[in-house]
Amino acid sequence: MRDDELPESIARRVADAAKGHPDVVDLSVGHFSTLATPAPGGIVRGVAVRPAEIEVGVVVSYGRALLEIAAELRGRLAPLAGGRIVHVSVEDVVVGHSGARSGG
Repeated sequence: MRDDELPESIARRVADAAKGHPDVVDLSVGHFSTLATPAPGGIVRGVAVRPAEIEVGVVVSYGRALLEIAAELRGRLAPLAGGRIVHVSVEDVVVGHSGARSGG
């Protein structure tokens, strides 16, 4: 398996792409902390890479339809998923956040 096919590599790419969405404030490990992928030096928070699927937990800004945001994220993340199904769960909504991310 190539390094870019390792679960932690996929998780990092997916996490970076999800955080780059303008409505995503942060990633979330979920209520039971199951949305994470082990990686050297720790975990990749908010992305669980499984054999047939990837689960992504996000915190979004209030103001847009959650289904639209989730659909946009699935479209953005699917090419990075290595053929896996992408599931997006909105774990929280933040009111009063501009939606513009500072620092990428």
